[in-house]
Amino acid sequence: MARDTVETHFTETVSTLRAGPARDPGLPVREGTSLTGERCRSLFRRQLESRLLDIAARWLRERDEGYYTIGSAGHEGNAAVAAALRPTDPALLHYRSGAFYLARSEQAGRVPEQGIRDVLMGLTAARDEPIAGGRHKVFGHPDLAVIPQTSTIASHLPRAVGVAFAIERARALGVPGAWPSDAIAVCSFGDASINHASALSGLNTAAYATYQGQALPLLFVCEDNGIGISVRTPKGWVEAAARRPGIEYIAADGCDLAAAYDAAVQAVQHVRERRAPVFLHLSTVRLMGHAGSDVESAYRTQREIRADLERDPLVRTAALLVEAGLITPDELLKAYESDREHVLKIAEEAARSPRLSSAKEIMEPIAPRRPELIAKISPMAAPAAAREKAFAGALPENDKPMTLSQAINRTLADALAVYPEMTVFGEDVAKKGGVYGVTRGLQKRFGAGRVFDTLLDEQAVLGLALGAGVSKLLPVPEIQYLAYLHNALDQIRGEAATLSFFSRGAYTNPMVVRVASYAYQKGFGGHFHNDNAVAALRDIPGLVIASPARPDDASAMLRTCLAAARTSGSVCVFLEPIALYHTRDLFDPGDGGWLAPYAPPARWAETHVPIGRARSYGDGRDLTIVTFGNGVRMSLRAAVRLTQEGYGCRVLDLRWLAPLPVEDLLRAAELTGNVLIADETRHSGAVSEGIVAELLDAGFTGAVGRVTSSDSFIPLGRAAEHVLLSEEEIEQAARKLLG
Repeated sequence: MARDTVETHFTETVSTLRAGPARDPGLPVREGTSLTGERCRSLFRRQLESRLLDIAARWLRERDEGYYTIGSAGHEGNAAVAAALRPTDPALLHYRSGAFYLARSEQAGRVPEQGIRDVLMGLTAARDEPIAGGRHKVFGHPDLAVIPQTSTIASHLPRAVGVAFAIERARALGVPGAWPSDAIAVCSFGDASINHASALSGLNTAAYATYQGQALPLLFVCEDNGIGISVRTPKGWVEAAARRPGIEYIAADGCDLAAAYDAAVQAVQHVRERRAPVFLHLSTVRLMGHAGSDVESAYRTQREIRADLERDPLVRTAALLVEAGLITPDELLKAYESDREHVLKIAEEAARSPRLSSAKEIMEPIAPRRPELIAKISPMAAPAAAREKAFAGALPENDKPMTLSQAINRTLADALAVYPEMTVFGEDVAKKGGVYGVTRGLQKRFGAGRVFDTLLDEQAVLGLALGAGVSKLLPVPEIQYLAYLHNALDQIRGEAATLSFFSRGAYTNPMVVRVASYAYQKGFGGHFHNDNAVAALRDIPGLVIASPARPDDASAMLRTCLAAARTSGSVCVFLEPIALYHTRDLFDPGDGGWLAPYAPPARWAETHVPIGRARSYGDGRDLTIVTFGNGVRMSLRAAVRLTQEGYGCRVLDLRWLAPLPVEDLLRAAELTGNVLIADETRHSGAVSEGIVAELLDAGFTGAVGRVTSSDSFIPLGRAAEHVLLSEEEIEQAARKLLG
């Protein structure tokens, strides 16, 4: 459907309207509604402006001055949803939420032109656009509690559940959150999106929480236009899919502003008063196709297209106002032309605005680092009395040397004691203490409000973390195994990692995702419990990937990650080698070489590990073995045997897989001139590929070799030894490199 068809239909239909008896604008605009004439008139202007923004988007694209044409035409009834909410209620919006955004902007006390300009600056990728700064066209603004969303359909629903959860949890913990204590969260999406796994996860998590009595003030808004690009949604499917235990279902005609407003008021009241979710189902239409390049006639009949046009919400609101005697058709048409001219003029100005002009400028908000502040915050400990209480008098620094698992457990306890906004959660982490006991005892010490189990859904776990982080809590979710992280990777790749980029740092996702990682477990599980693939994480811009091998490093690095999350909004993934959790010895049985004492708070500053700094073992001048994770222990053992043969070896534990410790790597490489990379990940997509590239990019001229695990999934039992990197392979590769 062309824009001129939509515009012509509006003008021709409005010109035929007949005015009814004049109503008091302070009274309902028609019988049986709570929408007053005055509010209807205001919302109509926001609807009209939204429609004209869609017209402007197509106009800009034709001039090659605009870059986004997915519009809101036909969905303008969502202005009623904004009107039913408060401007402080956090909103995660569908990409057809133009009228909602303009109504929210006005609610917050801004003049209409400001909202219009926001959208047009986004359409033209203007550098001074207030949320993404020309990086993408999104609806968002830090002053409007509108959190920008990506174009990945439904990926924001798990986060929306997390935001609603965080509103209640912040109040329960007595810590300051990002939103008022009586706020509710709202997220909007289309009918096609309801079939996406992320949507199913969000809806199921909301129902699951409510079913157990958990307060969850969340308004789901499905704007159902009956079609996803070219695929029709079966009639009745949205309602059938939406009806779930604990979620109230309310439906209305989203093309009828008064009906949409009444339904939205009812839904919002239910959510706000009962602190329970509602699914608001608004029937809408889609005008002008999916986007500017979409030829609807290729998959829809003219009769279908015309039927949607007849339900045009802008025309129906105009009729509502005329029939109430609040405006004449002539006044409407004049307003349309006047506003059209005004919007296109602003569009022309936006097209002349400066654009992003360098890679540095574009990348600036991806991952802001504040190393000095991190170094200052990381050593913070709770007061002595609070630590005594947290550890029941048995301070960990007075205990015997610890395993990796024990060190992480004590560090989490220390962090929970000093950060009241911190929560630890995941599958089995509470009473059981995790599959490997890493979180054992934490719930008993800090309570179920701060250490709790979730349902078995990785998208839900990360969604809770995303919502909690953007709401100013400090979430530490656990993913039970590295292989399970891939079930929900888009929650990190598409949602967590992009938020700072698409909001110029106005919104961030501070979090530390703990993951039981890598292979070499004995007597347990095959591929799904022994995954050695991290390539999918390493290519995510700005993500911090920590990979501690030793207990003392794990403590210091976990404190660093928590401090980076708090100070810089960093998204950190903390990869914990399962096979080293309970390892005690290094060379011989009983030597205790893999244990380490827990540092007292007085030493935390001097033992601080900055992001991107490696750790070196030995001072040999013949060979540098670069490694991480399980490779550290294997390489140290291999290095000792090589040393006994007369070779001088040093081992460099990278500790951080992103960002790589390039300076330390180059220094260690130059000291020997021979570098062997012992990499437990797969040969293709391995961490070692990045290490080799860094060495070459820096002009390193020495010899470089690498040894890795095979390009294979990991089989069950001892068969795994045939595809995983071994100490023997490290030794053989070292001898080959040394000649």
